[in-house]
Amino acid sequence: MDTFPDDLTPPLPFTQDGAPRRVGVEMEFLGPSARQAAEALARDIGGTADEEDAHAYKVRASRFGDISIDLDLRYVHPQRHPGLGYGLGRGRGVRLTPGGAAWFGTLVSPIVPREMITAPLPLARLPELDDAVESLRRAGARGQGRVFFDALSMHFNVEPPRLDAETVTSFLKAFLLLEGRFRREVSRGENRLAGVLPDAYPEAYMRRVLAPDYWPDLTTLAADYLAANPSRKRALDLLPLFTFLDEAQVRAVLPREKIGPRPVFHYRLPLAFPGEAGWSILPDWRRWLAVERLAADRETLTAPARA
Repeated sequence: MDTFPDDLTPPLPFTQDGAPRRVGVEMEFLGPSARQAAEALARDIGGTADEEDAHAYKVRASRFGDISIDLDLRYVHPQRHPGLGYGLGRGRGVRLTPGGAAWFGTLVSPIVPREMITAPLPLARLPELDDAVESLRRAGARGQGRVFFDALSMHFNVEPPRLDAETVTSFLKAFLLLEGRFRREVSRGENRLAGVLPDAYPEAYMRRVLAPDYWPDLTTLAADYLAANPSRKRALDLLPLFTFLDEAQVRAVLPREKIGPRPVFHYRLPLAFPGEAGWSILPDWRRWLAVERLAADRETLTAPARA
């Protein structure tokens, strides 16, 4: 699919360089092992399933590009995290051998999700990704938005149309105006789901950002964000973007936080329901598109009494 369905067209579909914008998707699920899931995807959407370790596989050259399937626990991937010891934190504790990591991963796999991570896709191709979701469902993927006391999550890593202060501020304002509605919709009115959503932004910070005259430069925008939100656990996590723009500024506040610098809006509010027949990623994507459309409406964003 090279063109957008009418209702999935963002106001700004291209980057400042004229390239089609892209989005990466992360989706958690329970059920099949990383190997079983990777082999199912390779069979259904093309590519080859290559083992990276006992609980990490990569589907190479699928019709969506490379797709990673991992057990979502760093300790079972010791070759990726050589300084991480199990039990006492980074640089301490017992570092698992590959055999020990494989055993431990199998032990915890009933309660620790697997995660499908796609390569960045053109926005217009996102609807096709439901084919991958259906492939995993047929392979036995299950989950209903929550696993024990944590979320079963789906994240979108959305490439911004531009990286200037006005664009980033516009998206942040738009998201804050819509977040309350999104939370009600995503949680489906169920307390068990509402309780595992990322923390809300502090009210004082929301009032500051939603003030009609709040249009700071990038350094000030990042400083205000870090002062109020020194955590990745926000529904719209801007730490990857701010780290990409100025890593020293972010690391001065969060020297040990696990943040991958990348030029994306990390939208991490949605929940995953891979075990639900007919479940699609598109309703959550349409919610994000509401942010895109409001972000392009400067008149609404600068109206008084929005906070």
